[in-house]
Amino acid sequence: MIVTLTMNPALDTTIELGAPLAHGGVQRSLGSHTQAAGKGVNVSRAIAHAGVKTLAVLPGAETDPLLRRLVADDLEHRSVHIGALLRTNITLTDPDGTTTKINEQGPALNAAVLEEIVRVVVNVSRSASWLVLAGSLPPGADPSFYADLVATVRETLGDAAPKIAVDTSEAPLRALFAPHVHQLPDLIKPNAEELAELSGQGSADAFEDSPTATAAAARALLDRGVGTVLATLGANGAVLVNADGAWHATHTPITPRSTVGAGDSALAGYLLADETGETAPGRLARAVAYGSAAASLPGSAIPTPTQLAPDAVSVEELTLIPRTMS
Repeated sequence: MIVTLTMNPALDTTIELGAPLAHGGVQRSLGSHTQAAGKGVNVSRAIAHAGVKTLAVLPGAETDPLLRRLVADDLEHRSVHIGALLRTNITLTDPDGTTTKINEQGPALNAAVLEEIVRVVVNVSRSASWLVLAGSLPPGADPSFYADLVATVRETLGDAAPKIAVDTSEAPLRALFAPHVHQLPDLIKPNAEELAELSGQGSADAFEDSPTATAAAARALLDRGVGTVLATLGANGAVLVNADGAWHATHTPITPRSTVGAGDSALAGYLLADETGETAPGRLARAVAYGSAAASLPGSAIPTPTQLAPDAVSVEELTLIPRTMS
């Protein structure tokens, strides 16, 4: 089973525009779509579509519209009660697939709720192969929440602890690599912008243009203790780096409709391939197939296995300059 934690879930409303977004103007939409989402929820949705057991953990009251949609979608979940409505995010998509997102802050979580979430996550992780910690943190949660949770799960469960993946950004991502942190995730999934911020090397554009530079920055993160880096590069595919090597995968050109959920789908594809024992290149190929399929779908739709084009993905091994041992 793959467990996901979404600390700041949202009802994602996506509005498709018939023309590029005009600031200050009045425009008509071609359509709209609302879905219970958040990064961990999206990962669980893709995994469930593939017929693999998953559990989405999140805060929220049973009467919350988001939780009701999860029930209607038959997505298995476990919620920790809070006394406030979860947030709504708005995404505007241009005809060329460019997205403009407006994300609400989300309700504040108090110490009791945070402690209960940790307790639930530890308990359900006892029977999990992977634990995915994904998305932003809500008000009330310290930026070190994910880093602390990684340590708590491992220290509590010992050898029974699942592999842990983290997909977040900004302060929570930086907190994973704080000097005092000694329990790093098995996998992180930064995009080019997040990798640039975390590594302090280059820029997002430079990484998207250079898989080798991306792999070098990712390998430096391995030196700091993380197990694997899956760096997503938008239309330029993704780079995977682990202790055995580095690989770059690309997909034949697609017609993008919305990038919402593409990174989450890529992570789900990687995890699904890992569940079936794929090699590192195979896991990367599945990740890119899922991410590309998501980008070709409208709104925040998450792809099913039948919507993938695995033959459209090519993978090449990257040759990096050998590390100099100090």
